This record gives sequence, structure tokens and C-alpha cells, in this order.
Amino acid sequence: MDPDTPLHADSPQRRRQRTARLAELAAGARGRQRAAAFAVALSGVAVIAQAALIAWLVQAVFIARRPLEGLALPFGALAAVLLLRVLLSSGAQHAAGAVADVARRALRAQVYRALMARGPLWLRRQRSGELGELLLAHGEALEGYYAGYLQARVEVTVVPLAILAAVFPVEPVVGVILLCTAPLIPVFMMLVGWGAEAAGRHQLQALARMGGHFADRLKGLGLLRLYGRGEAELAGIAAAAEGVRERTLKVLRIAFLSSTVLEFFASASVAMVALYLGLGYLGMLGGHGAGSLGVGVFCLMLAPEFYGPLRRLAAHYHDRANALAAISEVERLLGPSPLAVPPGQVAEPAREPELAQARGPWLVARHLRLRPQGAQADVVEDLSLEIAAGRRLALMGPSGSGKSTVLEALAGWLPPREGRIVQRPGLRVGYAGQRPYLFHGSIADNLRLAAPGVSEARLRAVAEAAQVMRFAARLPQGLDTVIGERGFGLSGGEARRIALARLLLREPDLLLLDEPTAFLDPGTEADLLDTLGAFARERAVIVATHSAAVCAWADARVVLPARIAPVEVPA
Repeated sequence: MDPDTPLHADSPQRRRQRTARLAELAAGARGRQRAAAFAVALSGVAVIAQAALIAWLVQAVFIARRPLEGLALPFGALAAVLLLRVLLSSGAQHAAGAVADVARRALRAQVYRALMARGPLWLRRQRSGELGELLLAHGEALEGYYAGYLQARVEVTVVPLAILAAVFPVEPVVGVILLCTAPLIPVFMMLVGWGAEAAGRHQLQALARMGGHFADRLKGLGLLRLYGRGEAELAGIAAAAEGVRERTLKVLRIAFLSSTVLEFFASASVAMVALYLGLGYLGMLGGHGAGSLGVGVFCLMLAPEFYGPLRRLAAHYHDRANALAAISEVERLLGPSPLAVPPGQVAEPAREPELAQARGPWLVARHLRLRPQGAQADVVEDLSLEIAAGRRLALMGPSGSGKSTVLEALAGWLPPREGRIVQRPGLRVGYAGQRPYLFHGSIADNLRLAAPGVSEARLRAVAEAAQVMRFAARLPQGLDTVIGERGFGLSGGEARRIALARLLLREPDLLLLDEPTAFLDPGTEADLLDTLGAFARERAVIVATHSAAVCAWADARVVLPARIAPVEVPA
């Protein structure tokens, strides 16, 4: 779809596109989906045989006065049909649940790939709690669609038509009653369903906002308490929770209203069938409708079953609305297609065969013009550099000259506005920024994110090399000391050393380091450069720095001029 096409969020075309996307999510479970549909349809048709057997037995026992001992075969057939329906229903539920699991995993995989494709620069500007809801609540919203709505839709397609085909030959008037009253239910269900979808989408938005609000406040809990903002933020969370409560009650009101009206129509229709049969048996219809008792029982048993699939579809229609609302929320946060990467978000550096020579440069940048996200002017113009194995390049310049922007472009996160970046095929690039993300857990756990199976000896050796042990040895439990979210409890220099150690565990070919020795005393800085030099002997290093010691350690230097890029502040 053309992104410039003005489509309303609730337009029929958008709904069809979202429904098609729901079908694509379950593409990996087509076989189980067909098995579930077949089981549901067969179970629904089997109810006709069940009603016929019961009606025949009632006629035989109460009208024909046949002895029970001679009816063993019909009773056995009835038991077999009942057992068959139980097995078919159980199998359909199991297969539909498996389809829902496949669809949930597919949606979460697509959302995860889309988030990763947008890169760290885009993620920095988002609310992590709201994005987390895409992987949690929005995925769970698909459960009822695949496990309930799709099965009810198959039932509605097959069972009422089969019941009409069975009833018309034995009692045409009952068939006409069923045929004339049936359209009332889907028409009303469609009208209510539009409102349910809109209410469900608003409820998911409120839930995502509350999740993002709560997660962001939880991350900054230490600072909030430090500045005495705890009570104010609790009031904000309470207001967000109240919004979710109101949206949820709106959805429930629509659900209860639709269920009540649909039950009324179904009950009234069954009552009409019962009234017609009763008046016929009383001889009040002029000889019409006076079929046998078995025929009446057969029609009366099938009348509720005729409306049963319609009632179940109405009940699960809200699951469809919730699933469409979940897909709508994914589109709102990630764009019309969760797999599409917006232009300008991620730049994959080119890889060309001419850089494959062992002694040639590993990375070449030519005539780069770069602009940071959110800036209104370029900060780097006509920059060219190259780096080969075993070389160290220092990016120098005052704050605001674009050193971090250059590293982000070389890492593939920021596309050049002009120029080109070419990498050697298979080059593994590692980046350690100024604001590394550390999770709540031990220092060792944060390091193992880069290599989950690393040995204790290797972990400690890398921690020594990155000078992590210089401060970890003084902590109560060493590397097993627990730190807070975002490295709460550590200084900026300590957090950067942990990030550097995590990068070294990955063993990249090219290291992109942003101020790795900031906040370090001269002795620690010298030790860190010595161990980093030993580690990078067969690798390449590009480091952004203000340090004279780092500049002396490097083989070459690139000096960026000072530039001021005005940043666009969101309203």
C-alpha cells in the first residue's frame, strides 16, 4: 500500500488488510488450522445425527411402545455420536490453540525484527514500556481470534445450512421460521462489532500508555525518590490506571449489550418454533403442524443448535475486534507493515569484493555528509577515512563536532546523506557508546549478555582487561554484585568499562568506541589502553576521544571541526 494513500483507520480496506495480516501470521500452521475447521464442522453436522437418534428413540419408546431391550443398537449409536462429538471438540480446541501459539510467536518475531531493524537510534526516542506491550498484551489479544472466532465462523458457515437441509424435508414451516429469523443476528452483530473494534483499540492504547508510563517511572524510581516526586508520579500512574478501567468497562458494556440482544433474538426464534409445534399438536392450526412427536422433538432440538453457532460467533466477534485492534496498534507504533523499515532508519554499509584482501582496508568511508537524528543541520561534511587490521584511529574534535555521529554511521545505524561506507565482507563490528544500557542484575549477568556460555575464567580475564575488576574487587560480592536498571549505583566510567568488557567478549573485528576512557584517572586509563592494545593487535579500532593519552596511543588521527547543530525539540 502506498503510504501516502489517505485511508481512515477504520475503513473497510484497512480492515481487509489487517484480516489478511492475521491470516499471514498463522501461515505456519495451515494444516492444524484446516484440521480444526474440519473437526468443528464435523462436530456441528453430527448434532443432526444426535437429534435424529434422540427423536427416533422418543417416538419409539413413548408412541410406538417398543421395549427398551430391543433398542440397544440405537442407544449404542447415540453414545457413539456423543463420544465422537466430544473427541472432535477436544481435537478442534487443541489444534486451534496450537494455531494461536504459532500466530502469537509470528507476531512477536515480526515486531522484534522491526524493532531491531530500526536500530538503537530510533529505540532511544521510544517509550520502552509501550513497545513492551506490543510483545505482551497485543500478542495475547490474538488468542481468542484463532482459538475462538475462526472456529465459530466455520460453524456458522456449515452448521446452520446443514440444519436447514435436515429440517425442511420433515417440517417446512419450521425451516421457514429459522431461515427468516437467522439474518437478524449477523446484521446486529456486524453493527455492534464496529463499535467493539473501536472500543477495543482505545482500550489497548490506554493499556499501552499505562504500561509505558509505569515502566518508565519504575526505571527512574531512584531519581524520583531523590527529588521527592514519588507521590506526584503515583498520582499519574493512578490516573493512567483509571483510564484503562474506563476503557475496559466500555468494552464490557458493548459485549454485555450485544450478548443480551442476541440471546433475545435467538430465544424468541426458538419460542416461535415451539409455539408453532405446540399449536399444531393442539389442532389449532387447521390440520397443519401436527407431525409426529419424533418430528417435533427433532425440530425442537435442532432449533437451539441452529442459533448456537450464531451466538458463539457473536461472543467471539469481540475477539476478532480485539485482534484487529492489536494489529492496528502495531501499525500505529511501527508503521503500516511491521516488517517494513522506514527510509533513513537503518543504513547497512556496503560490502564489496575489492576489500576482501587480507592486507587491504577493512572499512572505507568516502566524502560523508552526516546529520544526527532530530538535528536541522549537518554536523559532518566531506569526511573520508579508512581503517585496516591492527590499526587504531582516533576521532578528535570539540563537543558537538560529530564524533559520536560518525561512529553511529560506521556502525550502520545512521545513513549518510552523501558519500558511501564500504566494509570488507564478513566484517564483525562492535560498538560501545557513551551511555551503555545495563540491566538490573549482577555485573557478571550483564557481561554474559554478550556470551551466555562464557567460562568463569574467560569472564574474569575480560573483566580484568577492561579494568572492571579495579572497582568490582571492592564491591561486596565482586562480579556477582547486583546493580540497578541502567547501571544505577555505578559511576559513568564504571558503566562504560562494563560495556567495553561486554564488547570484548563478542570479539568483533572492528571496535567502535565512544569516549571509553572518560572519567578515568591517568593510571586506570593507561592500563586500559595497554590491555586494549593487546586485544586489538589483529583487529581495528576507531575511538572518539578528547584524551591526549588516547590520541598518543592511536596510529592516526582525524580532527573534526566544531559545528553547532540545532536540535528539533518535540512540542
